[in-house]
Amino acid sequence: MTDGATRRDVLRLAGAAAGASLLPGFAFAEPEGRRHGMAVIGDLKYGPDFRHFDYVNPDAPRGGRIVTQLSSWGYNQNPNTFNTLNIYVLRGDGAAGMPLTFASLMAGSADEPGSVYGLVAREVERSEDGKSLRFFLRPEAAFHDGSPITAEDVAFSLQVLRDEGHPNIALELKGLTAIEVEDERTIAVRLAAESGRSLPIMVATAPIFSQSWWAGRTFGASLSEPPLGSGPYRVAAFALGNAIEFERVRPWWADDLPVMRGRYNFDRIRYEYYRDRTTSFEAFKKGQLTFREEFTSRIWARDYDFPARLDGRVVRDEVPSGSPSGAQGWFINMRRPKFSDPRVRLALAHAFDFEWTNQNIMFGSYQRTHSFFENSELKAEGAPGPAELALLEPFRGKVPDEVFGAAAVPPVSDGSGRDRRNLQRANELLMEAGCTRGPNGLLTPQGEPFTVEFLGNDSTFEPHHNAYINGLRLLGIRGSYRIVDPAQYNERLKRFDFDMVVSRFRTSLYPDEGIRQFFSSERAKQEGSYNLAGVASPAVDALVEAMIGSEDWESFVTSARALDRVLRAEHFWVPQWFKPVHWFAYWDMYERPANTARYDPGVLDTWWQAADKAAALGKA
Repeated sequence: MTDGATRRDVLRLAGAAAGASLLPGFAFAEPEGRRHGMAVIGDLKYGPDFRHFDYVNPDAPRGGRIVTQLSSWGYNQNPNTFNTLNIYVLRGDGAAGMPLTFASLMAGSADEPGSVYGLVAREVERSEDGKSLRFFLRPEAAFHDGSPITAEDVAFSLQVLRDEGHPNIALELKGLTAIEVEDERTIAVRLAAESGRSLPIMVATAPIFSQSWWAGRTFGASLSEPPLGSGPYRVAAFALGNAIEFERVRPWWADDLPVMRGRYNFDRIRYEYYRDRTTSFEAFKKGQLTFREEFTSRIWARDYDFPARLDGRVVRDEVPSGSPSGAQGWFINMRRPKFSDPRVRLALAHAFDFEWTNQNIMFGSYQRTHSFFENSELKAEGAPGPAELALLEPFRGKVPDEVFGAAAVPPVSDGSGRDRRNLQRANELLMEAGCTRGPNGLLTPQGEPFTVEFLGNDSTFEPHHNAYINGLRLLGIRGSYRIVDPAQYNERLKRFDFDMVVSRFRTSLYPDEGIRQFFSSERAKQEGSYNLAGVASPAVDALVEAMIGSEDWESFVTSARALDRVLRAEHFWVPQWFKPVHWFAYWDMYERPANTARYDPGVLDTWWQAADKAAALGKA
């Protein structure tokens, strides 16, 4: 996240499960033949004889330790605390790092979108229609206790995630209609005819758990013991709410597979929890944390002048990112009547002076976010072309007219912090929507004092909110920034108990079924959903399905851009900012490959510790 915002990023599946019976068998359609990998669209980059990914150092030394904090999270995770070791259910606050403990049928590549290669599964066979898959498991694949990973374990895992997992997992996997164990090492699945092209990838990257370990346990309950895993790490120690540490499994059955060679080099990975990022920064300066991703421009620009940084023991690194930056902004809860009118929501956007905030609070470090697919070719720009118009025309009169013109962009200010033109336009919009002036400020169209409470769990972001609140005050709107404890914050988000909240939704490189999590009407009322604003639009639903059902990359891009136009025209968020680089700071004992993957810097799985540097720092 950038400049202290709350980051709820969707994690790839890699989790835990509970018992279930198999679905009836089915006829497997004519297969295409066994392959070493699958691609969502187009061809695989790596052939069947590849030795390792291009972005790793296959000879990287192993050993050492990295201590960091959670900077990207999803499902039930909370960046400031944890009380359960199961992150794949709605209940509780899930621990950091648990995906490290689980293997999956196949593993993704960070330098190509939507491709996976064999991990637990040696090969995969797909039917011509793409709706039937058969996975062939490696005999050496095993859980940490030495027991083999069987097709029964895979079937159990897929079914429990679909039937009992976190709603954002379960709804993604509902297109999984049949599971059949053909023998101990072969499992076949059938997907619904209407399912999107990326569902096979989701099935292939789902976590695999031990059916026997989960026998007699309730999957949805809080979990205070580490579940049996099969991934590169196991839980070594934890203290609920404070820290969790993982140790590398030695030897691990997958160490020398092409998808894992040169990866997961640290012997120990530890996550520390703090009440806010200001406190964690102090811990980093003292060496209690050894790696930090920085999201706050003020700290990056001014606060790295502490002794360890000045004498070279701590270094800073800017690593380019080719990933879509996602949508970061203040999301407006449209479930509340005072925000139901798009003119009111657009007025709120005019009250925020990005230009002033960027220069005075963020040192000019950021660019303004315009799109829900920022920093990618899915972003809509200018007026829609013929292909986009063909998708949009059926909704003319049902969506804002601006959908058919230039894509909506946030207002630009004069940088004064009180741009009269923008404030005047905001006032006009509020009056048009039925707001009135009362003796103590603006009244909503419902006749109540117009107040906006911004919900947060970290004081780092307070200056940005205060700048925005000042703009609202000039309109007669009383704003406040409410900071609550992490558990309460998570619970209020789950129940949509907020006026406005900062979030960043970073979709996958090929956002297929997962896009429903953020924008579908079905998710608007679902507790724990990522649809924070409450988007419920037939046009949005139809365009989401057009994306999912697209037959080629060109039509996928077209439908994504059309969707982007409609979303932006609804004005249910106040866009914030992005930067196309990662800011890393770390104690100078880590090294990374010469080639960085375009879509993931791969700190935990491609970097390594230099033993001589660690010894010089006294951290060997």
